[in-house]
Amino acid sequence: MAAWKSQYPPELTIDIVLAGRSNVGKSSLINRLVNRKALARTSSSPGKTRTLNFYSVNDAWYFVDLPGYGYAKVSHSERDAFKKMVDTYLETPRPREIWQLIDARHKPTDLDCQMSAYLRSVGIPYLIVATKADKLSKNELAKQKRVILRELELDESQLMVFSALNGMNKDALLERIDRYISAGQEI
Repeated sequence: MAAWKSQYPPELTIDIVLAGRSNVGKSSLINRLVNRKALARTSSSPGKTRTLNFYSVNDAWYFVDLPGYGYAKVSHSERDAFKKMVDTYLETPRPREIWQLIDARHKPTDLDCQMSAYLRSVGIPYLIVATKADKLSKNELAKQKRVILRELELDESQLMVFSALNGMNKDALLERIDRYISAGQEI
């Protein structure tokens, strides 16, 4: 856990940074991808992540779990502190890609759209990961993918659907990380 730059762990090959609303499934994604049930703690109550949580994977790369955005029960001063903490981390030179997680069951929120626009503007490689895909039928998922692509102004290569429950696209996400590590270049 880190709140200040001095607390960041040593740089590894890449940081896979997870951004998204509270309870979108960031911890579940981490646990599924590393095959551990409780590496990252999941919670039924939103807003539990209050720091940058670095999870080292095989001493080769990190998942970095950011505090969830959009949680209403956080004070303005706490929200400002989260923003400063995240901005400082993102402005610190480290190899990284940001995965913005959104709930596949719903149209992206205004905050999701703002985050996506921010990611486009800062020039950090990013991917949109639509979570909870197992909760939709094949037809509903196809419809939601079109909505997400349109609302976030994406092309299909920038979107991956995922399910922590059944592992949908787990291998594709891990291959994405492996390509970076193997090639030593941008994803």
